[in-house]
Amino acid sequence: MNNIFELLAPLARNRAYLDPGSGSILLQMVIAAALGAAFAVKVYWKKIKGALSKNKSNDKTDIEVQAPDETGKKS
Repeated sequence: MNNIFELLAPLARNRAYLDPGSGSILLQMVIAAALGAAFAVKVYWKKIKGALSKNKSNDKTDIEVQAPDETGKKS
């Protein structure tokens, strides 16, 4: 068992360098992910609300499209 750790020890050495810009990029990624999630919730809010609502009756927010009559006006 010790032999495995001895073989993997050189891989565990930290040779990476994180400059101040790395923290800035990580912060930017976190902010972008939060804004992306907020936008997705905004776009799909009606579907999310419908899935979580207790009342599963017909949704009255749907608009019925009526075909125009012979004069070209919608009835």
